[in-house]
Amino acid sequence: MTSPVTSWTTATIAGLKRPLPRSVQLRLDVADRVDHLPGQHYVLRLTAPDGYVAQRSYSVASAPSDPLLELFVERLEDGEVSTYLADVAEPGDQLEVRGPIGGWFAWDGETPALLVGGGTGVVPLVAMVRHAVATDRLDLLRVAVSARTLAELPYADELVAAGAVVVLTREQHGIRPAARLTAMDLVPLWEPGQTAFVCGSTGFAESASQLLVGLGFAPGAVRVERFGPSGT
Repeated sequence: MTSPVTSWTTATIAGLKRPLPRSVQLRLDVADRVDHLPGQHYVLRLTAPDGYVAQRSYSVASAPSDPLLELFVERLEDGEVSTYLADVAEPGDQLEVRGPIGGWFAWDGETPALLVGGGTGVVPLVAMVRHAVATDRLDLLRVAVSARTLAELPYADELVAAGAVVVLTREQHGIRPAARLTAMDLVPLWEPGQTAFVCGSTGFAESASQLLVGLGFAPGAVRVERFGPSGT
């Protein structure tokens, strides 16, 4: 079931951390908030004094039961919104937001799913993991994530604690040498009836979805969300 999309409203920054270089984690108190589904996103809108408007979409990292909305934003050098959030925003500031948005890339919390994320593409998958933990249904999820290094993987500790297979392309992880995600990484995670959720850069999402279809997933059972340069 897709939750309704709200109109623009105000969010107050209740907490702000920079857990990784070139990133910011925001905890927002959203006025008139509508509960989201794990995998949905919000749009943030900034308006300059001269009236110029910039807006970007960011996936929600928090579980629906969390009283605050959590977003994880990667700072892009030419990002009009991400640079402001990472460099300028402070607790107590107010932002314009709209959401939750999206129904296709949303986990219902009741059916088995295989989650595959690359880099900051793990963020909506973290919301799914957190919801599964909160509802005691972590048994429904199987997770594989990829990053350059463990230090660059958002929410690494939570993902490892949830049993995620971690693939690193620039350093060894355990006994696994540095390498890209392969079909053999995904085979042990397969279970009957799964829906696959794939999120990451365009290249990662395309490669991972091809791996899944090659393993026998029906194309309609592979739901893909791509992160572009703007973070949308």
